Amino acid sequence: MNAESSFPATDTRIANGLSVDVEDWFQVGAFENVIDRSDWETTATRVENNIARILDLFAEAQVSATFFTLGWVAQRHPQMMRRIADAGHEIASHGYDHARVFNFDRKGFADDIRLARDILQDTSGQRVIGYRAPSFSIDQRTPWAFEELAAQDYTYSSSVAPVAHDHYGWPQAPRFAFRPLENSELIEIPVTTAMLGSRRVAAGGGGFFRVLPYQFTRWAVRQVNGEESRPAVFYFHPWEIDPDQPRVANAPLRSKLRHYTKLDKMAGKLRTLAHEFRWGRMDSLARIEAARTVPFDFANRAASPAPSPVASGQEEIAA
Repeated sequence: MNAESSFPATDTRIANGLSVDVEDWFQVGAFENVIDRSDWETTATRVENNIARILDLFAEAQVSATFFTLGWVAQRHPQMMRRIADAGHEIASHGYDHARVFNFDRKGFADDIRLARDILQDTSGQRVIGYRAPSFSIDQRTPWAFEELAAQDYTYSSSVAPVAHDHYGWPQAPRFAFRPLENSELIEIPVTTAMLGSRRVAAGGGGFFRVLPYQFTRWAVRQVNGEESRPAVFYFHPWEIDPDQPRVANAPLRSKLRHYTKLDKMAGKLRTLAHEFRWGRMDSLARIEAARTVPFDFANRAASPAPSPVASGQEEIAA
């Protein structure tokens, strides 16, 4: 299945973007202060088995998706990368080793996205045109990241969470696709938010999807597709369908709650979601959205009031 056939022509529902942030259980932000990168090589990996389950689930639902993958993971699992590509899914970059963008200087970031893409292209046989920042870490501190992506000919990014959150977020950013640079065709496709009255709430997947009732995501996608006639962008991680993964005993309680809550419910909820709505690859969505995006002038919007933080209770949920 290629990008052009990612969304079935006979399906008249809004085309939504389905994505997987491919990292292993020990590489997540929740554990970054208790599992050192130097220990990764000797830690038992589970990502390949989890990806196999995800590919089976997607095949059953007849959906295609984008796999935003760490270069570190691709380097160690080349057969997995080829299997993803051969199944008709898009390979895109998640950086090399899950370092957040605001922890780089410009040169370090440029080197990271170049290294990751080289590895992803070599292992998958696909041209990589999309990028998602680890932990949605392109924000008001790092607008230069878009310039580096454009300079390396990335077509799109999906790196902005347009909410206030304790770990990430760019509340002043648009909710839907926009061009972050005036002199470039690069587009940014933020992860989905919904409006709860006047409050902007995170609704694009991850821990929010896993922990909250399924009806919340159904409501959010229907709102975005129906009331606003825009596509939703949904994401999750391979470790989220793996309730048998190791437990990190010395992690903070909040991190444990964010990471382990309702892992056993995730696969079933994903299966329901995959069948209920229309899903496809992010490169297909980027091509559709590019036709109606315009440059967004962050400089003139800097003084604009920020949307309200995520709804009460959501602050405790990992994304």
